[in-house]
Amino acid sequence: MTTDGFITCLWFDGQAEEAAHFYVSVFKDSSIGRVVRWTESGPGPAGSVLTVDFTANGQRFVALNGGPEFTFNEAVSFQILCSDQQEIDQYWAKLTENGGEPGPCGWLKDRYGVSWQVVYAPLLGMIADPDPAKAARATRAMMAMGKLDAAALEQAYAGA
Repeated sequence: MTTDGFITCLWFDGQAEEAAHFYVSVFKDSSIGRVVRWTESGPGPAGSVLTVDFTANGQRFVALNGGPEFTFNEAVSFQILCSDQQEIDQYWAKLTENGGEPGPCGWLKDRYGVSWQVVYAPLLGMIADPDPAKAARATRAMMAMGKLDAAALEQAYAGA
């Protein structure tokens, strides 16, 4: 086991294994790793899942069944950089299905309450463009959207 790097821990209230399998189904380069179960010493029921190690899109995570004390909020989100509208549509559909909630400006919450930003990757350069008119047009277009529309962002940026 390596001791360097980062692993993101996601706190769930009983859905850790279900969530890990969901994320593995959504992203490429993903797999389930070690599943740790409670023993008779508790505090969870013996045999129930405590943690699930998983990789999603090449990133390492651990899903923890920590209980109801903490929930997800928008203070932490994951950005998915998409190269085209097909990718945007694919991630948006998968992450909002079965109880996910679409939000503004490319943000959404999945069925577990985890916040995601489904981003058209070129938009990052558009809104940082040194030409303030181009940056403003792209920003205004983004601010008016829920799910991002790559073609509309490109048109706004170009001034069309």
